[in-house]
Amino acid sequence: MSDSSPLPPVRLHTEAELARDALSTPLLSRAARLARWAGPDTRVDAGGGLVDEQLPAAVEALGLSGDDAAADASEAWRVAVDAGLVEVVDEDEGTVTAGADLALLTGGSPQDVLAVWLSAVETVLADASVPDLDGLVDEEGEVDLSALDWDPAGEAEFLDGVLGNLYLLTAGEDTPGAPVPLPALAASVIVPSDMGEPTNDVLEQVSDAMMRLDDQFRMLEPVGFVAYQPVDEALMADADEEPAAPVDDTDVSRYGMVRLTPLGLYGMRARLMEAGYAAPAVGDLADKGADALLDGTAEFPPGAAQAETEQWLQRRESLAAARELLAAARGSDAGAPLRRLRCQQALSLVGASAEPALREVLDDAELGGLARVWLTENGASDVPAPSEAMVYWLTIDTVAAQLSAEGNSEELRALVEGLARQHGGFFDAVWRVDHPATADVLEAMGRLHPDKKVAKEARKAAFKARSQQGG
Repeated sequence: MSDSSPLPPVRLHTEAELARDALSTPLLSRAARLARWAGPDTRVDAGGGLVDEQLPAAVEALGLSGDDAAADASEAWRVAVDAGLVEVVDEDEGTVTAGADLALLTGGSPQDVLAVWLSAVETVLADASVPDLDGLVDEEGEVDLSALDWDPAGEAEFLDGVLGNLYLLTAGEDTPGAPVPLPALAASVIVPSDMGEPTNDVLEQVSDAMMRLDDQFRMLEPVGFVAYQPVDEALMADADEEPAAPVDDTDVSRYGMVRLTPLGLYGMRARLMEAGYAAPAVGDLADKGADALLDGTAEFPPGAAQAETEQWLQRRESLAAARELLAAARGSDAGAPLRRLRCQQALSLVGASAEPALREVLDDAELGGLARVWLTENGASDVPAPSEAMVYWLTIDTVAAQLSAEGNSEELRALVEGLARQHGGFFDAVWRVDHPATADVLEAMGRLHPDKKVAKEARKAAFKARSQQGG
């Protein structure tokens, strides 16, 4: 994930819903139960972990069973300590007491609960970046660190990069929250963007990364950060072994599928913001002015822009909102055309009670055109016809806005072709339009139009426009 790439806006559940989700996650609920279970006889080692003699009692208190019961209890205790649910009173004696944050889980605000949960997440993320040490224990029971090829900072950076890409994919407008195949996610941080066909070496790196991520996502699921379908165990069996049942080699889900949960989306956004990223969420602008709304949604995808605008409008009376939007849409700066486009889209969500605000700007050079469009689309009577100059100005403004919003898209290409086809003598007249973006728009039309003759006319008109503007 690039530091400079704008992050898409995400749609978050309410903090009350997220707090309920956090309290019901297996890991945090176990940590809370152990914090309440701990008493005067509970003892911890120098690192704050439960001493081995007390792990069986902790396992019993949590009602765990199976081979991983002791490890799960130990992890829950570690989270309890790191999240402030348990406090070490005397390091020499190894005594503990309930931590100040334990009461927040039942008596705190949703924000308090989520803050505790975020502390639990950080503990799990730190643990997930530590490699499996079981194969590195020597004959004396000590870990042979010299045999360990481990870069702690690099491992943490790798996992952060994977989660950042998962955030981008989860927040996407096309398939929000859809599970992501593990191979695709691993490849997104391993395979260079300019590489055509991955080399065998790169494919081997992707395969190794998948195995690491399989372990890491298994750890992140109990804290509620991800929903994970693990890699099919049959894929990791020896090649000479016959599979227990027929397998479908084309089924990508067998290689693992992962998505951020609503809680994980909230947590990842919090981590990104703490790291200095601008990570917008739908609803952030609801209490801001119309200028902030139009500028803030300028780079939003359509669905998110509409959702943000709907929340903004819900807090305002229609007529006042329309007047505020129109006032914020004025300007001759480079971002003004896109602001006016967003204004027009916002006004399409406002009811007929906003009509007086639109009539007030009919004679405005910048807003008169879009006011006429709105009034006509809403069935208003006595809408004055626009002058030819206003039609051309609105055309330039609209294409400039589309260029800012979409770049050289197919939709814009179709618009350019339609304009040149429908208006005879279009280029002879439009270069004279007194709009800051006239020359840029005409240059774009020359670049986008497939007909070489028409494209040449557009470029000539752009030259005239730029000369007229003194450029």
